[in-house]
Amino acid sequence: MAGELPFEKPLVEMRQKINELKQFGQDKGIDFTDEISRLEERYAELEHEIYSNISPSQKMHVARHQQRPTSLDLIQLIFTDFIELHGDRLFGDDLAVVGGLAKLDGKPVTVIGQQRGKDTKDNIARFFGSAHPEGFRKALRLMQQADKFKRPIITFVDTKGAYPGNTAEERGQSEAIARNLRDMAALGVPVICVIIGEGGSGGALALAVGNRVLMLEHAIYSAISPNGAASILWKDASKADQAAEAMKITAKDLLGFEVIEEIVPEPVGGAHKNYEWTASAIKEALIRHLEELSGMDSEALKEDRYRKFRKIGKFAFEQSSAATAIE
Repeated sequence: MAGELPFEKPLVEMRQKINELKQFGQDKGIDFTDEISRLEERYAELEHEIYSNISPSQKMHVARHQQRPTSLDLIQLIFTDFIELHGDRLFGDDLAVVGGLAKLDGKPVTVIGQQRGKDTKDNIARFFGSAHPEGFRKALRLMQQADKFKRPIITFVDTKGAYPGNTAEERGQSEAIARNLRDMAALGVPVICVIIGEGGSGGALALAVGNRVLMLEHAIYSAISPNGAASILWKDASKADQAAEAMKITAKDLLGFEVIEEIVPEPVGGAHKNYEWTASAIKEALIRHLEELSGMDSEALKEDRYRKFRKIGKFAFEQSSAATAIE
């Protein structure tokens, strides 16, 4: 088992024992079928127990798993006839953002996603999924094209945040993100956003102003990455796990706050255990939400999006408590 996380150690040890017993039986010609069956049952029980109770910091590590499916992995499994389009028509082609035309269940859509690398070389080329301004401008160009031709837009969010270096700042990073937020709010076509890994800060929000925002079960979504929060609060990024526990970054938390509309389930052990299972679950949710939104005209879609974000952060003010405080 490759790429195991620390809290998965009991599963790794049990799997090793099962494999050793199988090998011993083959070498000695002994039938351990019953014993192996009991161990497999216990393994399944332990796996369910562990993944039913993982903490926010553990979810953070699952969301960042190197083998977790990327936007391109999911695009190839969910859509057909995908044609990738490149460049922002202003500066260049940012490989941290991918997008183009595709068909979802036979219907034309525009799909855009943040793309991290699969290995060190790929990660360097894609800036670990952290876009420069040209990446956000490429995404916006594709969204404006979709709006012109009345194609629904689907985005996959998977980034620790926008690229923080000098080159990005020199080319207008904050302006590019702000423009995406403004212009996405005014799109006259359905927009569905899916947080598939980590949704961090403005870099995530620049692709997440949608009518519906969905999250994979073990994804995380936050105003700042846990590492960034730890650096600010304790001057120590290594305390990211501690920050993650306090930040309410899980899909369950955000569904409760009505920041997202739905949690998309993952296979036991996380999305990296079964790409096809994960893609199928996302596809079903996308088709269902797209059908709900397809009956709205452009003005209704804009109003729906406005109401969704306007209600975030609302709270009930209790008159009695205020009166007591005044007295």
